[in-house]
Amino acid sequence: MSRKNGISVEDMLKLDVMKNCTLIAGFRGVRNTISRVNIMADPDILEWIAEGEFLLTTGYFFRDDNIDSQKQLIKVCVENKLAGLGIKISPYLENLPLEVIEYANNLNFPIIDIHQSIPLSDIMMIAIREIFNKQASLLERIEKVHEKLMSVMLEGKGINEVLKIVQENIRNPVILNLVFSNEIIEQLGDSNELIRKELLNEVDNFYCSGSMKDKIKRLDEDKVLIGGKFVKRMIMPIILRDNIYGHLFTWSTDMPLGGFDLAIIESASTTISLSILQELSVKEVEIKYRSDFFEDLVSQDAKRKKKALDRAKFFNLKDNNYYLIEVMSFKYKGDDKVEFDEMDCMGDLISTFVASIEELMLYYKLEGIVSTKTNGIQVLLGFADDKNIKKKVHNFNSKLQSIFNDKYKNIDLKVGVGRVYKYLEDVHKSFHDAVRTVRIGKTIYSKEVVTYDELGIFKILSQDYLNEELEDFYNTTLKPLVDYDSKKTSELIRTLEVYFKNNGNLTRISKELYTHYNTVLYRINRINEITGMDLEDPHNRLNLEIALKIKELLEK
Repeated sequence: MSRKNGISVEDMLKLDVMKNCTLIAGFRGVRNTISRVNIMADPDILEWIAEGEFLLTTGYFFRDDNIDSQKQLIKVCVENKLAGLGIKISPYLENLPLEVIEYANNLNFPIIDIHQSIPLSDIMMIAIREIFNKQASLLERIEKVHEKLMSVMLEGKGINEVLKIVQENIRNPVILNLVFSNEIIEQLGDSNELIRKELLNEVDNFYCSGSMKDKIKRLDEDKVLIGGKFVKRMIMPIILRDNIYGHLFTWSTDMPLGGFDLAIIESASTTISLSILQELSVKEVEIKYRSDFFEDLVSQDAKRKKKALDRAKFFNLKDNNYYLIEVMSFKYKGDDKVEFDEMDCMGDLISTFVASIEELMLYYKLEGIVSTKTNGIQVLLGFADDKNIKKKVHNFNSKLQSIFNDKYKNIDLKVGVGRVYKYLEDVHKSFHDAVRTVRIGKTIYSKEVVTYDELGIFKILSQDYLNEELEDFYNTTLKPLVDYDSKKTSELIRTLEVYFKNNGNLTRISKELYTHYNTVLYRINRINEITGMDLEDPHNRLNLEIALKIKELLEK
């Protein structure tokens, strides 16, 4: 079916000039769109035919051709996406061979038997006039739809209203998937629940197929099985700032999809892109204002801090409340393989997640603000008293994790939670706690949310000014063992870790390592020899256990 505008083969048959003509093949192709009409006076014209053309000819050219040549003509027409073929069979032939008709039927290619009394030029002129009138009418309709879409955007009625207009005009189900915000908007018309599930499954499969089609910045067309029949599917990418923010899907489950529908979808995709840009721009201004305030609030500069404290009332932050700060870090899973456009979208994705955090704060009735920084978010939470703060924060973070993992399956989240401090002027201390916690948490812990209090000895070991001392301590205690493991491909470090985990119980150690008791004993002796430390000595044990912690911290 041609994407170009025009009349259908069925419409052409209804013209007065065609009243004595008969459709003899390709009945399933009667909805093919005719955008041009041409007369084939010479078989060489096939080199110049275009998609959407309807060819008119006479049986004269079929007199000397064998069946294979006639079938080849039909095959070439189908391959070039012609709308159909009109043949004035009589008086040149009694009829077309049945084999040729069956071949056309199998290809759903319409063939019309033109009555011998009708001049082909009359058919061509009248059909072209109808095509012109139809195209002019469609252009007028497209213009009106475009005006409606622009009006919706200017009046701020939202993307859902845009999809409603699209669905009403193309009369087929429409689904918009906004990948950057993980939002799906549906306008399915009269589609039943079964069809709805199939369509949503189609959307999921589009992104999970591994075909990389979701990265292509142009229209994608395909045939898919919906409701037990193959239908045409159009997918238009939503492109903004040269990045793909989502896709607009539609299927020909109710009506054929043609050039008019494509024009509507293209116009809608542009409108949706502008709407997203408008929404993101407003959010960016709001977030920047809050982020500037936050940076001043946690600053070591006394003037900036005083400026922030003076403005705190505008954010409903009271000076004598209890406060803590959470720092959130985001990274695409498999970050080294992330495409450039995905990394460019990170800022917009973070802006979208800010809205989810703010909604959650309202739900739990938590005071505070949310600000952003490169690939991260800072959340300031305030409490009127110190009752149940730990429980409230735990509930907030648990729900936050659930929302994030549901929405953003391809992104890793790490959250560092600072300690609670009374008075707004001391909140910078919680910020520094949170920064250290999220930095250490990435290295030490596999879980997403880590509180400062959970760091244990790492609170001390993570002090920046200790880095040189930690390196020196590590080099003089554990490094010889690490080097030995690397050279001999042994497992002494692993054995030492399990040793401390099981409090030196050799039976439990051998069981966890799936190793014979005597082998474990041999390894312990080798550890003593290589490190020069006796694990029977409490002082040496402490040094080696701390060295293992330092190894984790230094990512050795």
